[in-house]
Amino acid sequence: MGIISEQLSSKLYKLIPRINLTDLLIDVANITGFHEEFIHASTNKKPDNSEKITLIAALIGMGTNIGLTKMADAASGISYKQMAYISQWRIHEDALNRAQANLVNFHTKLNMSKYWGDGTTSSSDGMRMQLGVTSLHADSNPHYGTGKGATIYRFTSDQFSSFYTKVINTNSRDATHVLDGLLNHETDLNILEHYTDTAGYTDQVFGLTHLLGFRFAPRIRDLSDVKLFSLSETKVSKNLESILKGKINEKIIKENYDDVLRLASSIREGKVSSSLILSKLGSYSRQNSISTALREMGKIEKTIFILDYLSNEELRRKIHRGLNKGEAMNGLARAIFFGKLGELRERTIQNQLQRASTLNIIINAISIWNTIYLEKAVQYLKTIEEVDEALLSNISPLAWEHINFLGEYKFDSDCTTSLEFLRELNID
Repeated sequence: MGIISEQLSSKLYKLIPRINLTDLLIDVANITGFHEEFIHASTNKKPDNSEKITLIAALIGMGTNIGLTKMADAASGISYKQMAYISQWRIHEDALNRAQANLVNFHTKLNMSKYWGDGTTSSSDGMRMQLGVTSLHADSNPHYGTGKGATIYRFTSDQFSSFYTKVINTNSRDATHVLDGLLNHETDLNILEHYTDTAGYTDQVFGLTHLLGFRFAPRIRDLSDVKLFSLSETKVSKNLESILKGKINEKIIKENYDDVLRLASSIREGKVSSSLILSKLGSYSRQNSISTALREMGKIEKTIFILDYLSNEELRRKIHRGLNKGEAMNGLARAIFFGKLGELRERTIQNQLQRASTLNIIINAISIWNTIYLEKAVQYLKTIEEVDEALLSNISPLAWEHINFLGEYKFDSDCTTSLEFLRELNID
């Protein structure tokens, strides 16, 4: 099945036209209108046609990490001053979030996206970035080698769209930030189930995700060493005694249940961020009653999940597929973010997030463009041979070999590509 899927993917991508990154961004802007979300912070006006090209140039300059100065050198007719102005007044956090939502919402409506998922599951994974400057947000971690860095923590939907990104301390546990992405993205995705690796889970995350209506499904390393629990009055059958070795403290859950619910409600309503609460709870001593109650609730959910994980092969496959999509997204991200040796050179968390978010815009634009042309390629291929549609779920829209990221950046302001008038396929 794997080899056959790879052969189909190769056939489809050979049909897709080669394109420069500049033209791809202009195509996607024409098709989705995502550039109109970059409303001026002072005048509240959308970018006009001339600003559209400057905006896309600035997005590429920051998203590829070559910077605006190098971008001005490589793009004829666009100055550093023009892009710096656009960066300051149009590429702010709210605009980036709106543009990202525009792209993700458009992508989820494409027919081809339905082969990969229904937009109800997602995964999250951190991508560690070396920092080439001194920054209060930088830290070192022997696990990642020498030097200091930060982590771009990215959320990927089952349809290969990146719907939330934040920059975190490289020594911050991923689990602390899982709920931020699930609760605070501005897209139309209805995420019900979320996958992480081992670093993305704690007992308290299990408890909070359950209370907030998500199914949490991490891939846990050294599963045989994880302690499982039963309720205190539950009689454990002999064949489970070797697994269920712990007892849940039901008393502390009952005593603090209302407080835990109020805590979850505050997070749901946005009164406090989940990452702040989880970091606080993680720093409290085990004598803190709310922290302990939430941990005990999480132990229940963790035990139920692990028993399901061990007995349900399809669940294990789903988690593996979901995490693979996130890893593929990180692979594309590193290919795009090639400037300055792939190092972040921004000192403030705000500027680091701006780079990470513009990178995300480019990732989603590539995913949309590839998805559109994969669908067109499938339609053509069906006219000359039989296509097994069951294999399409194994095709990824994250390939980039046909996209030119390098060289002189030329912008065709007269480009009229639309869904009705797409570029021609590579048909011999």
